[in-house]
Amino acid sequence: MSQANASSATPSKAVLKAENVSVSYNSKVAVKGVYLDIPINQITAFIGPSGCGKSTILRCFNRMNDLVSGAKVEGLITFHGVNLYDRRIDPVEVRRRIGMVFQKPNPFPKTIYENIAFGARINGYVGDMDELVEKSLRKAAIWDEVKDKMKDSGLSLSGGQQQRLCIARAIAIEPEVILMDEPCSALDPISTLKIEELMQELKEQYTIIIVTHNMQQASRVSDRTAFFNAEATPEGGKIGYLVEFDDTVNIFTNPKEDYTRDYVSGRFG
Repeated sequence: MSQANASSATPSKAVLKAENVSVSYNSKVAVKGVYLDIPINQITAFIGPSGCGKSTILRCFNRMNDLVSGAKVEGLITFHGVNLYDRRIDPVEVRRRIGMVFQKPNPFPKTIYENIAFGARINGYVGDMDELVEKSLRKAAIWDEVKDKMKDSGLSLSGGQQQRLCIARAIAIEPEVILMDEPCSALDPISTLKIEELMQELKEQYTIIIVTHNMQQASRVSDRTAFFNAEATPEGGKIGYLVEFDDTVNIFTNPKEDYTRDYVSGRFG
């Protein structure tokens, strides 16, 4: 149980690796013993029931858990072979290279233009800002919808547009990896489809990891899927663990573990 069943196939070059990673909050273990190799320029989906550690592990990859009081990460997480938790590593730089899009769209209370320009500016961008803003919005497939209202507030956009604006904002600081924590859970089906189509386009240039509760979404968009589950503790809590990590087609059609088969077939969760 502590080490997941992994595919015998060799995935593409791993950009991120987790080796025996465990996370605790105020000394209570939330997820333990996770091993993952995240392949470059692919979409990896994290699936599993609530409370199994999906988002916790996702946040480890750009050190967002540093911002949570009482959080402790153990094990080894590397980015291109470099230990992300080495004391010499600047977490701000980590978050620049490994961007994040959250569950609920969170535009800055600024103009659409400044939503893109602000982060780039504080990260020291000195090139043509108009060009960067347009390029980022084009990559996020929202330029045609907002090009004539760049001075409007980002908060004036629809939910789906706001989420694509947030993706453009993440792209603008030129990351290598984009983490997405249930990016479509608050969106309608049409907006969800646009985000899914966008992810397929973005993986040509970026590595994407997505947490999703939507089994159909995971099967549609991801190349590889990690299934997490949780076991009950005597105190009434839960400890998450990785059950299986494989090519998405195998997870959904020929999983190695019974727990995986039961979850993707809807028998629990």
